[in-house]
Amino acid sequence: MNHTPKCSGFSTRAIHHGYNPADHHGALVPPIYTSATYVFPDAAYGGRCFAGTESGYFYSRVGNPTLALLEARLASLEEGAGAVVFGSGMGAISATLWSMLQQGDEVLADLTLYGCTFSLLNHGLTHFGVSVRHVDMTDPQAVAQAIGPNTRVVYCETPANPNMRLIDIAAVSAIAHQAGVRVVVDNTYCTPYLQRPLTLGADVSLHSVTKYLGGHGDLMAGAAIFADPELALRVRVFGLKDMTGAVMSSQDAHLVMRGLKTLTLRMDRHCQSAQKVAELLHRHPATKHVYFPGLPDFPQYELAKRQMSQFGGMVAFELRGGMAAGIRFMDALQLVTRAVSLGDAETLAQHPASMTHTTYTSEERAAHGISEGLVRLSVGLEDPQDILGDIAQALDQALA
Repeated sequence: MNHTPKCSGFSTRAIHHGYNPADHHGALVPPIYTSATYVFPDAAYGGRCFAGTESGYFYSRVGNPTLALLEARLASLEEGAGAVVFGSGMGAISATLWSMLQQGDEVLADLTLYGCTFSLLNHGLTHFGVSVRHVDMTDPQAVAQAIGPNTRVVYCETPANPNMRLIDIAAVSAIAHQAGVRVVVDNTYCTPYLQRPLTLGADVSLHSVTKYLGGHGDLMAGAAIFADPELALRVRVFGLKDMTGAVMSSQDAHLVMRGLKTLTLRMDRHCQSAQKVAELLHRHPATKHVYFPGLPDFPQYELAKRQMSQFGGMVAFELRGGMAAGIRFMDALQLVTRAVSLGDAETLAQHPASMTHTTYTSEERAAHGISEGLVRLSVGLEDPQDILGDIAQALDQALA
């Protein structure tokens, strides 16, 4: 039962959607259902559940009341028709793609992808008869020219991990749909607070919920939100139930819902601080390039203003002196934490070429726009002046 008004704003839905305390003994916080299995009132009911004609719960690999509430909230925030949650972001990606593809199909992917996504596509799906081609999706016409008779999925991240390239979701989706191809967008960097791919025409919006949606670095989770409820059902009963078993725990679902309550507040702070960090990097003599959608000289600044409500909390940059300078910068950090992942309260710095994107060869990284000296920052929630002070002193040492 959803007791919130239909006109509820984003933050209100993130806190209240789909839950009425009166239905749960007045409990303000939704209960955590830890049961693996569920009792049938009679055999016929159980049969209907397994046949899919009854919407009740029967086994938590397929559905759980705590997870169902989280799925309803994510679908609401993304303005989708359905959602499925998973035990990790890669669980969401793999279960979704397994459900959309078969032998002989083709995935058309952007040049730049998260390392494990790149590995899944190029070192995983290709072993099962699915072909993968990469194209520069910053040019929608390149997508139009690349779509072939076997293309079934167009896949991209925007902003892309780690170099912040943006894809025009509306333009690419219109081109793909004209050819009868579905569009899958990884929306992890933005969250639905900053960008909603489904409203721009995409068919699926994916998240590593481990990141901003959870927000505290204390859980592993993923989600896929769908424009088509039938595709959502297929991903649940095939991609999740049969192909991956990548089930989210009810305890983690509870933590994600807790994180959603502060999502707007956290994202506002992430974005404000990241803007200041990007501006510091931009004017410092140690930097060669700064990649941040909120800088007026960012190549896709106008697209960012049109497609995103704010510019996000992620910044990438290259230092003069290449990888050696980048390593000096990272080793000089004192407050900023050297760690992979993103979207946490802590500001995190990592070197993609030696960390998250080692699934690419050095030649592949060069071809896909990931330089050896690139440093990625996930700007956290510390006092902005403390973040800026630490980055400034590390930049000074990188010049040495």
